[in-house]
Amino acid sequence: MKIAIQGVRGSFHDIAAHQYFPDQPIELVECRTFEDIFRAMREDSSTLGLMAIENTIAGSLLHNYELLRDSGVTVIGEHKLHIAHSIMCLPDDDWSTVSEVNSHPVALMQCRHFLAGHPQLKVVEAEDTADAAANIVRKQLRGHAAICHARVAELYGLRVLEENIEDNKHNFTRFLVLTDPWGADQYRNPRETTKSSIVFALPHEEGSLSQVLSIFSFYKINLTKIQSLPIVGREWQYLFYVDVSYNDYVRYRQSIDAVRPLTKELRILGEYVAC
Repeated sequence: MKIAIQGVRGSFHDIAAHQYFPDQPIELVECRTFEDIFRAMREDSSTLGLMAIENTIAGSLLHNYELLRDSGVTVIGEHKLHIAHSIMCLPDDDWSTVSEVNSHPVALMQCRHFLAGHPQLKVVEAEDTADAAANIVRKQLRGHAAICHARVAELYGLRVLEENIEDNKHNFTRFLVLTDPWGADQYRNPRETTKSSIVFALPHEEGSLSQVLSIFSFYKINLTKIQSLPIVGREWQYLFYVDVSYNDYVRYRQSIDAVRPLTKELRILGEYVAC
């Protein structure tokens, strides 16, 4: 099974992929950017994608909503990963020799209190948490440390100086599992799903959103998330990305049929089992 992720071996995307498919042999397609995930999927329709969509602290990854909508791929699953950070260095280094720490800016932000307690460390941003650690090993950077998941130390032979250094212990990232629409049903049975991600626009009229929400409420469909993004080129008009959960697939589809005439450009981005 080939899965395209943003990052390298040991990244949080890698960990999420292995947790979501615990019994499957996985061939990682390491991508530098989120755009590259979709490029890899276009080049090989059998390649799955796994992409972060929101974090309990940093919020939604807004650009990823746009990439998802524009790509035409289908969401077949979700995974929520607890984000725990560790600081690590080369085996011969320790606190007395480390003077610089490298990591992704979001990881650095999530460890602000810890870093404030170590003012001697020069903080340098990197493109990826795990790649910051891999770069230390590749270049044998004495005096450098990386902040990433503890598993990275095992993968690259690094020394963990301290674990669980994140400020907030209730830090989770939600990932979406993606596939080419033609292959979606081999990974899930739509009628056994319990959650859906949809996107739609609304006419610029008073009460248009409340009408849609009222219909979902009537059909007992639970809205778990709603995210609005402006439509470029249409002033004060928005796309609404909505996650809904349900226990009755038929009732859910009835609600979609009921709201469709009230919306514009409604698309189901994916139906899947909620985690």
